[in-house]
Formats: sequence, C-alpha cells, structure tokens
Amino acid sequence: MPGIESSSTFPLGGRPVKRLGYGAMQLAGPGVFGPPKDPDAARAVLREAVARGVDHIDTSDFYGPHVTNQLIREALAPYPDGLVIVTKIGARRGADGSWLPAFSPEALTQAVHDNLRNLGLDVLDVVNLRVMFDTHGPAEGSIEAQLTALAELQRKGLVRHIGLSNVTPTQLEEGRRIARIVCVQNQYNLAHRSDDAFIDALARDGIPYVPFFPLGGFTPLQSSTLSGVATRLGATPMQVALAWLLHRSPNILLIPGTSSVAHLRENLAAAELVLPDDALKELDSVASAHAA
Repeated sequence: MPGIESSSTFPLGGRPVKRLGYGAMQLAGPGVFGPPKDPDAARAVLREAVARGVDHIDTSDFYGPHVTNQLIREALAPYPDGLVIVTKIGARRGADGSWLPAFSPEALTQAVHDNLRNLGLDVLDVVNLRVMFDTHGPAEGSIEAQLTALAELQRKGLVRHIGLSNVTPTQLEEGRRIARIVCVQNQYNLAHRSDDAFIDALARDGIPYVPFFPLGGFTPLQSSTLSGVATRLGATPMQVALAWLLHRSPNILLIPGTSSVAHLRENLAAAELVLPDDALKELDSVASAHAA
C-alpha cells in the first residue's frame, strides 16, 4: 500500500514524526459540532491514515465536542507504537456550536482529564494550549496563569509535552520561561504569511511549527494562481499548497484534515510532489497578491 515512508521527519516532543500528518477536526459533524453522518467512514479514514504511515494525529476534545477523540480511540486503540497524538485545550463549545474560551486553571484541568478519558490514555503525548484572547487570530496577553496550570499537570504525569496554539512570538517567549514548548500551531499558508519570521526563528531553535488552514482565506486571484500551477503539475490545489508548505521550512509539520479516504490519499501524495523553480516563484507571489 503506497504511503509516506519517504517523507522527511522532524522531532516533535523528542520523537521524530513524518512531516505529513493528519488533523481529525473534520471527522465531527457540520461546523465541527455533533457526530459525523457516517461514523464508520470516519473510523476508516483514521485507520487508512495510520496504515499509510501517518504517525502524528492532531485532535481536541472540543471537536464535537468529544466526538473526534472517541472516534480515534474506537478506530486505533490500542495505539500503535510511535503514534503521536496531539490535542488542544483552552476552548469549549456552546450549546449553539459557538467557540468559547475555557481558560481558567479549573477548566484546563478538566479538559486534560476529558481528553485522557475520551482518548483512552493515561498520559497525553502533547497538549497545545489554545490561546483565546481573540478567536480570529493571535492577540497579545499574558498566558502565565494558564501555562502554569498546564505545567502543573505535566509535573503530575498527565501530560508529556506542552505546545502553544494561536500565539504571538511574545507569548512564546513568556511560555518558554515557564515550561519547555515543543511546538507552535498557528494559521499559515501561501496567502497568509504573517508568521514568516516566527517560523524561521522557531526553526533555528528546533521547534516545530504546525500550520492550519492550508487553503484558508484565499482571494479569487490567489486561488486562480494556485489552481493554474496545480493544473500544470497534474496535481490538486491542496497537494500543491501542502507541497509548498513542506518546501517552506524543514520544521513545518502538516496536519491536513479530511473525512474522505480518497481525499486523504490525495493529501498524503503531496509528500511526493516536487515543485519546480518556476512554480515556486509563482506560488511565492501569492502572498504579494494578498498584501495588495
């Protein structure tokens, strides 16, 4: 079965993982709320990902809520050796599906226990603290109280490693004074490149950067440019966007999500896609079009 065995790796929490992983967010129902229409199909995607060599799965107990973690446990437990499951805390879902901060030490502690229970684990590999000062993007504000609470759960043996999500470089530096930070997860793609300098600084320190929304927020012009490159290369726009991210920096780890086995196979094939110099030059111009 073709997989991603040739994919390069980068350390995450001290363990090398393949740079092309899987994000479980889309396994929940519409709006990442409620159960999927076909739970068997969702479990099949998870099993296919692992069968094809994926060893890094990103999830959270606020997807559903609880839905994706329960699907992961049902599909994959007992978990294969080498599989790194990364989860997030710091938010909760309203009754209407809204995304709300859950940032108190008590809420963070409860979230860790919820993730442990629904994943069927005694310890979480990596927990990302999702900063919720602004749900639309990183915003400055101290994370000392929240990260101190998470570091205490780490000391108790419930969490192996700590990461940060939706954060600024200032918050990372504050966080590193409290705990070892093993990854940063922010929005970044061809069109949204405000984290360029941040990624380079993290690469120098050996810290993985995990971008989400690889096709999020593109203008029609940008989408047209991406689609044109994809057509010339005989690939999908998503494959090209993922291949560009893999080329961008060796510390970038990808977690594209899908609820379809066919789309999963297409996404994983991006590990084999080589972007020629003229395509890279054209793709690099997409960010300039966004700025204009």
